[in-house]
Amino acid sequence: MAAVLRFPGGTDDVAELVEALLTAADVKETKAPELALRWRWLADDIGDALDQLPTPQQ
Repeated sequence: MAAVLRFPGGTDDVAELVEALLTAADVKETKAPELALRWRWLADDIGDALDQLPTPQQ
């Protein structure tokens, strides 16, 4: 399934979200490893999608 997300801060906000997911995954690693793995997958998928965006023209 695809989704369109709009963030007021653009890709900077999305990068912050990815970092938050990875940080949260680190915290949950010992008590909920399956959840931590899911959050890492989400962060990787979002990061891959960011990498596919065209470079902004200035």
